[in-house]
Amino acid sequence: MRLPVLVALSIGCSLILSPANEGCGPGRGYGRRRPPRKLTPLALKQFSPNVAEKTLGASGRYEGKITRNSERFKELIPNYNPDIVFKDEENTGADRLMTQRCKDKLNSLAISVKNMWPNVRLRVTEGWDEDGHHSKESLHYEGRAVDITTSDRDRDKYAMLARLAVEAGFDWVYYESKAHVHCSVKSDHSVAAKTGGCFPGRAWVTTEGGGVKALRDLRPGERVLASAESDGSGELVFSEVLAFLDRDPAARKHFVVIGAEGGATLSLTPAHLLFVTEGNCSGRAAGEALRTIFASEARPGQCVLTAAAGEGARGQLSLITWVRLREDRGAYAPLTRHGTLVVNGVLASCYAVVDQSRLAHWAFAPLRLLYGWTGTGGPQGFGMHWYSRVLYWIGTLLLDPEHFHPWGVADSER
Repeated sequence: MRLPVLVALSIGCSLILSPANEGCGPGRGYGRRRPPRKLTPLALKQFSPNVAEKTLGASGRYEGKITRNSERFKELIPNYNPDIVFKDEENTGADRLMTQRCKDKLNSLAISVKNMWPNVRLRVTEGWDEDGHHSKESLHYEGRAVDITTSDRDRDKYAMLARLAVEAGFDWVYYESKAHVHCSVKSDHSVAAKTGGCFPGRAWVTTEGGGVKALRDLRPGERVLASAESDGSGELVFSEVLAFLDRDPAARKHFVVIGAEGGATLSLTPAHLLFVTEGNCSGRAAGEALRTIFASEARPGQCVLTAAAGEGARGQLSLITWVRLREDRGAYAPLTRHGTLVVNGVLASCYAVVDQSRLAHWAFAPLRLLYGWTGTGGPQGFGMHWYSRVLYWIGTLLLDPEHFHPWGVADSER
C-alpha cells in the first residue's frame, strides 16, 4: 500500500492548499501587469519534454503506418493555412496531411512565428510520409510529426522556433539538427481516451428514494446508487456525488457500448474502468472475484454487476452479450464518495486511465478530504477537473506506463 499512500500524500498539501492560496488578499504587487515571460531557445539536440518521443509523457506509442488505402487514412486532414509554407517536394500534397491535433498545434505555431518575426512564415519540410523515407515506426507515417523551419531559412532562428513549438503545445519538440526542428503530437485516440473517462449525458443513475436521473441533470450533493467498496465488491449503498471529474455537455465522443443479459446497456469511454468477472455468471455470488478492466477490454462472455435493487442489496452478475462502439453527446464523470456508481443499471468505477480502481480511489483521497472540510472540491466549471489534470501529470512521473490505458480505440463492432 506504500504507492497509493505516496500518491495521495505527494499531492495532498499542494492541491488542498492551492485554492486557499488563490483566495488570499491582494498582497504585494496587486494591480501590476505581469512582465512577459522570457522565452529560452532550445539548444541543438535538446528535446522537450526530456523523455523519449514515443513514451507516455511525450507523444505516446506508435500505432501503425497509415497508407492511402487504409481505413485510418480518413483520420488525416489537409492543412491549407496560408501562413504556412509546405515544401511538398513529392508534389503529392502529402506534407499537408496530418491529424487534427497536429494541425491545431501547427496553426498555433504559425501565429507565434508571425508575431515573433512579422515578415516570416512557418515552413514545413516534412509531414506525413507515405514513401518510407523515415526510420521504422516514425510518427511521420501517422501524420503526427512535422519537420519545420522558417520561410527565410535563417538557421539562427531555429533554436527559438523550437521554443515556440513547445509553447504552441506540441507534445514533443526536438531541435534535431541545424537544418530543421522536429515536432510531434499524441494520437487523437490518445487524447480522446485520456480526457474521456466519462459517460454520455443521457445515461442515468438511481437516486436516493428510487428515482432515476440523467447525468446531465445530476448535481453535486445528490446521492446515487453505488458499491460500498471502491473495487466494486461491497453491498449497494447510496453515495454522495462530490464533484464532476469531467463535464462537457457539448462534447461528442466515442463510447464503448456494452450490452448485458436482461437488457442492461452501458456506454462509457474506452479508458473508463469497469468491474467484470469471468466464466459462468449464474450460481456465483455477486461481487465475487470482480476485477477492474478498461471499457475497451470488455468482451462478450464476461460478467458485469447489474443492480436494479436498492441500498443493502448486492445486485446480480449478468453476461455481456455484445460490445460496440458508438458516438454520443455529452461527457460526464461524477465522483462519488465511495468511488463507484451504478449507471444504466450496471456498476462501474468513477475512475479512468489508470488500471486500478483502488489506486485511483487512494489518489483522490485529498480531494474527498477537501470536500469534507469545505463542502466543495475547489473551483470547477466545464471540462476536466483541475485535480484530475494535476493527478494525471503526477501519475506519469510515479507509475509505470503499463498501468495506463494503451490509448487504443475499440473496433466499430466486435
